[in-house]
Amino acid sequence: MRGPRWAGAVRWARAVRWYLRELTGESAYDRHCERHRRHHPLAPIPTRREYQVLRARHGEEHAQSRCC
Repeated sequence: MRGPRWAGAVRWARAVRWYLRELTGESAYDRHCERHRRHHPLAPIPTRREYQVLRARHGEEHAQSRCC
């Protein structure tokens, strides 16, 4: 009896979690780790902090002009 109701709540919670991870950029690190493992299986994976530094440096070196 409580299966469908709980299933809907779990599905909703997963959707909210996915949205927040995408909004904050947390999932970008996970995607980077997956790509890194595929293309460089023997190289060590950078920590989250190292990834953030590399991402910030890349953003500064490849700045995009924006109106705002």
